[in-house]
Amino acid sequence: MYQRILVATDGSSLSKKAITSAISLAATCGATLIAVKVVPRYPQAYFEGGIPLSTQEIAKVEQQWADAAKTNLQAVAKAAAAKGVTVKSVVLKSDVISDALISAAKKNKADLIVMASHGRKGIKRLLLGSETQQVLTHSHIPVLVLR
Repeated sequence: MYQRILVATDGSSLSKKAITSAISLAATCGATLIAVKVVPRYPQAYFEGGIPLSTQEIAKVEQQWADAAKTNLQAVAKAAAAKGVTVKSVVLKSDVISDALISAAKKNKADLIVMASHGRKGIKRLLLGSETQQVLTHSHIPVLVLR
């Protein structure tokens, strides 16, 4: 059925549920799991009008994000290995999470994207956005959304 399943993680408890489901599905199908964590870029433009950060401070923050992503993906790999599922871990830098996930799915020839939805409504959805909705809208690959 599926050969390569991409699962998106942000480290939240909700995404951990999606990971568990993706691992089970991959184990059932004999598929490879592609675990993806997107970390933001850190351009100076974020701080226009604010206190400028030194390049050392920016590098430190970027390293913290990269380390957290690596730790997150190692936990996914460990859980998948316990179920006999092969995992490819990918850390991407992007300010547009949905685009990064869709690109990663295409690049890795994923058959399915698995991700969680926080289910925000109203003003929270407007202010915080919905990466899941963007992936659903723009992906040509099937998307499994878990809540």
